Amino acid sequence: MKMLLILLAVSLAVSAVGWKYFIYFFSLGYGYGVAALAVALLCLYGGTLTWSAVALCAMLILFGCRLGTYLLLREKRTAAYRKILYDPSLQKKKPVGVIITVWLFCAILYVLQVSPVAFRMDNAAKGVEVSELWAWIGAAVMLCGILLEAVSDAQKSAAKKRNPKRFVDTGLYRIVRCPNYLGEVVIWTGALLSGIGAGLAAWQWIIAIIGYIGIVYVMFSGARRLEIRQNEVYGNDPEYQKYAKSTPILIPLLPLYSVEKYKWLQA
Repeated sequence: MKMLLILLAVSLAVSAVGWKYFIYFFSLGYGYGVAALAVALLCLYGGTLTWSAVALCAMLILFGCRLGTYLLLREKRTAAYRKILYDPSLQKKKPVGVIITVWLFCAILYVLQVSPVAFRMDNAAKGVEVSELWAWIGAAVMLCGILLEAVSDAQKSAAKKRNPKRFVDTGLYRIVRCPNYLGEVVIWTGALLSGIGAGLAAWQWIIAIIGYIGIVYVMFSGARRLEIRQNEVYGNDPEYQKYAKSTPILIPLLPLYSVEKYKWLQA
């Protein structure tokens, strides 16, 4: 429990960047927050580290730093995203209670997401016998997710540079409409898998699964918001209609083409 409190303090400190711009709670605070949590784990368990634990933390750092830097550069270079960031509705003064609630929610969720890795390292430090195999499997799956997300972001940026007014349906976007969000799901699936064979107690699994369900929910919620925006912009385009009705929104081979009607995904 002490370890979780330390991680929460780190998460709160980094995600506090959202007090500057509200959207930073979910963007820069998310990416750099996850990276900071991995660094904290390396410091906490430096005396009992295994190569597999280092690999898991390295994946978290790589994911967080890549995402945070990508979002920061996108904000600086792309006028459309600056317009979103500085949107008057986002800049409108929010009640302090709302800001604190969102800050706490985000900080806690980020800790829950990395908890399988944290519990593995904590259990190993306490002498619990852990399986290295699942740690390596988890790290490999996480790397696949990181690559999927990075390539998706690069392909979208390139496509928008070629034709800013057209929706993206090339590359990985031929497989699903939100391959970057799919990459996130793969990353956190890998983190969850790393908890197998690590001697996690029932309560530890509950925490880890809550974190996993939480981020999957956030990804589907993000896909819904994107779908709504795209329908507003491209809804009258026959090519987009054909694309949207034939390409799964998030999970390959799963015939789920729209989540707009699921208002419970609103976050």
